[in-house]
Amino acid sequence: MLKEGDKAPAFSLASDAGETLGLDDFKGRTLVVFFYPKDNTPGCTKEALGFSEALARFSEAGAEVVGISKDSVKSHGSFRAKHGLKVTLLSDPELVAHKAFGAWGEKTMYGKKILGTIRSTFVIDGQGTVIKAFPSVKVDGHVEAVLSAVRASR
Repeated sequence: MLKEGDKAPAFSLASDAGETLGLDDFKGRTLVVFFYPKDNTPGCTKEALGFSEALARFSEAGAEVVGISKDSVKSHGSFRAKHGLKVTLLSDPELVAHKAFGAWGEKTMYGKKILGTIRSTFVIDGQGTVIKAFPSVKVDGHVEAVLSAVRASR
């Protein structure tokens, strides 16, 4: 998994708005990238709602926010509409960005080891360097911790 000081890997993924976005599209701006396992599941919905509700505060702090999961663009669109999400959602069905960031791997779910998305968040500066990494995220309090990290980086 990427850590502070690492260069963020380039990615180019389809968004729920029908455009393709990548790391280069955010050059010169702080970017928060959160990886989440699945649209419309309780923890992922809570996390996406938290980032959506705090989006104006992230913007005031000079950061943009994108969420990435392996779900399809169509699923992302439904997820956004159902919950009124404001954050941009990117689809990574081939797991290219997941693997490049280290957000895909073995984890324990209900006592069993499985391969899946490791809920994690990365704050990337305008030059493409990871300035804060949050591995194995717990949803409660996470958005505020990320916002604090963004503010501290200014």
